[in-house]
This record gives sequence, C-alpha cells and structure tokens, in this order.
Amino acid sequence: MSDQQAVDYKTEQEHFWAGHFGDEYTERNHPQEGQLLTSKTAVFTRIARAAGCRWSTILELGANRGLNLHALRRILPEAQLSAVEINPTAVSYLREVTQDVHIGSILEFVPQKQYELVFTMGVLIHIHPQSLPQVYEKLAHSSANFVCVCEYYNPSPVEVTYRGHSGKLFKRDFAGEFMAQFPEFHLVDYGFVYHKDPVFPLDDFTWFLMQRQP
Repeated sequence: MSDQQAVDYKTEQEHFWAGHFGDEYTERNHPQEGQLLTSKTAVFTRIARAAGCRWSTILELGANRGLNLHALRRILPEAQLSAVEINPTAVSYLREVTQDVHIGSILEFVPQKQYELVFTMGVLIHIHPQSLPQVYEKLAHSSANFVCVCEYYNPSPVEVTYRGHSGKLFKRDFAGEFMAQFPEFHLVDYGFVYHKDPVFPLDDFTWFLMQRQP
C-alpha cells in the first residue's frame, strides 16, 4: 500500500492518528538531547532482563517514528525489527530503523508470521475499547513467546480528555484483559515508570511482560 493512499478507516481513532493530529504527534515526539531515547533504552533494558533472553525478532504495533525500536536496537543490535504504523509521516522516520513496516491500521493488520516479542507502548490507550479484543488477538497471534504492553494503567476502565479531544484516550487494565482473553499467557514481570525519575524520566506508565506457556 502506498504511504499516501487514501483509506476508509472504520473508527474515528484510526482517522485521528492517520491524519493531521498524528502528524503533529510525530513531530512533537522527537528525541531532545538524547534524553528520551536514553530513558526508553533504560526501560527496555529492564524488560529484556525480566525476560531472561535475547529476542531475535521483535514486532511493535503502533511504532510511530520508531523511537522504541531505536532503543531496542541499542541493546539488541542483531535483532530483526518489524513494525505496524498508520501514519505516513511517522513511517518516513520509522524506516530509518527498519524497512519491515506494515503501513496501515493495527485493526487491519494480518500477521504473516510470529515474533519472539510483540509489544505496544502508548498505543492501546488510544484505541476505542470496543476494538481492544481485536487488537489483543493481533498481539497473541503475532507472538511466538512474549507479549509486552506499556500503557497507562487504571484498575477500572476510564476515559480521559486528551489535548482537548474526547474519545481519544482510555485507561484500563490492558494486561489483565489480554490474559483473560488469552489464558495461555501468564505474567512474567511488571514495572512502573515515573515522570520524575531523576535519571530516566518518561511519562507515568506501567509495563507488563507476559509469556506464552509451553
């Protein structure tokens, strides 16, 4: 599919992130003096350590400009990195770290193979709750071993106004819902990232690493 090809997306969230707002988000979230990339590298180092292995194939759903994959490249330089991204502007940056990019919606993505790690970071929060079971299915079916979700956590579902927009940000227990839908995955570890961390600050979020049971 061409980067600029018009697509009739099914949800308002898809239109939102594929269009102008998604462009602005991409330009706004660029590394500043290396701190953002350094902090992301620290998070993925913790997650990789919790897994106790070195992943050779990794897929990110909703990769935006590829900062997470750049961080993973730092700690896993030999890994094959793949991505799904809906915004064409973001894809132009994303291709600096990987050419294996599926351009389009996560909801329309059809996995052609499995990866040792499949993850999201700040993506599930922007998907309409009615579409989450479909996205959880993409995560499970794409993964040969590990799934990691790094998202805003809330014990019960709640919607939050996002930069003046409604219907664009939702917090809930994504990992708990994923494991309830796919009980073959069990929790390996989890952690919290704090925006006032004196060394590696990022937005407040919680990561959950889950592994497929043998």
